[in-house]
Amino acid sequence: MNKAIVRLIQNPTQEAILHFPVVGLVGPRQVGKTTLACSLTENAGKPTLYIDLERAEDQDRLGDRPGWLLEQYATHTVILDEIQRMPQLIPQLRSLVDQDRQPGRFILLGSASPNLLARSGETLAGRISFLELTPLVRTEVSTTPYLTHWFRGGFPEPFLIDSDRIRTQWYRSFIQSYVERDLPLLGKLGHSVTATLLSRLLRMLTTIQGSLLNYSMLAASLGVSVTTIRNYIDLLEEAFLVRRLEPYFVNLGKRLTKSPKFYIRDSGLLHHLLNLSSTDALLLHAQAGASWEGYVIEQVINQLDGSIQPYFYRTQQGAELDLVLVRGNDPVVALEVKLSNSPTLKRGTSVAQEDLGQLPILVVTPSAGSYPFRPGVQVVDIDSLWDRLQEFNVLA
Repeated sequence: MNKAIVRLIQNPTQEAILHFPVVGLVGPRQVGKTTLACSLTENAGKPTLYIDLERAEDQDRLGDRPGWLLEQYATHTVILDEIQRMPQLIPQLRSLVDQDRQPGRFILLGSASPNLLARSGETLAGRISFLELTPLVRTEVSTTPYLTHWFRGGFPEPFLIDSDRIRTQWYRSFIQSYVERDLPLLGKLGHSVTATLLSRLLRMLTTIQGSLLNYSMLAASLGVSVTTIRNYIDLLEEAFLVRRLEPYFVNLGKRLTKSPKFYIRDSGLLHHLLNLSSTDALLLHAQAGASWEGYVIEQVINQLDGSIQPYFYRTQQGAELDLVLVRGNDPVVALEVKLSNSPTLKRGTSVAQEDLGQLPILVVTPSAGSYPFRPGVQVVDIDSLWDRLQEFNVLA
C-alpha cells in the first residue's frame, strides 16, 4: 500500500500560513497534524521552532515567561503542539502578534475544537485561520478498495496496518490515551469529566449510530443526568470523535423531526468499539447499514465547500433523506445511502423529494456503478460519487 498520501488540506494550509500570523490546525489525535505542519514549514525557507506542550521539558523551557521566550524567535515559525494543554499561552500569542503581524509566525496544533479552546476565555479572533485535518478521506486513498477504507477507517496508522491484531492494539491504545486520559483533562476547561463514564458512553453510542439522539434514554441507561450526557457528548464532538447532524427545517407546515442524528465519525473507531475484527464480521453485523451510512456521510461532509451546510431531512409522517446539502437557504442535492448494490427507495424518499422542490437525489451504493434510477434520482457508487458532487459545485 502506498504510504505517501497527499492530504487535501495541504494547499489550503500552506496558503493560510502565507497570509495569517497564526494558523490553527485542529483535529483528533493521531491524524497527522504534526507531520503535515512540519513538512510544510521544512519547505518554507524559514527556520522552525517546534514545542510539544505535552512534554514536561518543553513546558519547563517556556518557564514563567513564555512570551519573552517566544519573542526571541520572531524570525521563526513556531509550532505549538497540543495547544489545548496550555490555553494560558493564548493572550501571550495575541500580544506578540499585535506587535508584529507577519504571516506564519505561529502554527497551533490542537486536539480540541476552537469552541472548546474558547472556553478558556481567550481567543485570537481576527489573527488566526483555523483548518481541520480529518482522518483520511476516500478521495485521498482512492487506489485502496473502498471496503478496506471503510473497515479500517481513516486514521493514517491503522489504515496502513495490514495486521488486524496490531490494528486492534492501536485502537485500544488510542482509546486509553485519548478518551480515557486526555479528554477528561480537556473537560476541565468547562466541566468535570470522569474517564470511566466517558468510555462507557462512547461504547453505548455505537448502538445509536445513524439514529436520532435521545439524551434522556442515554442518561437513564447510565444513571446520570441529561445535562451530564449533553456535556459529555459536547466534549466528544469538540474532540472530533462524534458528529451530531442537525435536521433541515423548511416552512412547510409539516411536523418535522427536531432531534439531531448521531454518528461516530471514524468508521474504524466504530468498528473497534463494536469488536469487529474483519470485513466479513462487519458485513454480517446488525450495524453494517448504519456504519456504511455514517462512513459515506462523513466522507462527504469532510470534503464540502465552506458555503455548503449538511443536514438530514425527516418528517413525523415518514418522509426522509439521509443527507441534504444546502447553500444559503437553498437545498442543492440530497443523498440516500444504501448498503445494497440493488437499492430500493421507500415512498418517504419520494415525499421528501417533493417537499424540497424536486431536489435531485443521489443514491450512494458500495459498487453498483452509476445509472439513472428514475427522473431526478441517480444511483452512484462510492467512487463515482465525487464526480457527481462536483457537478453540483458542493465540494471544496
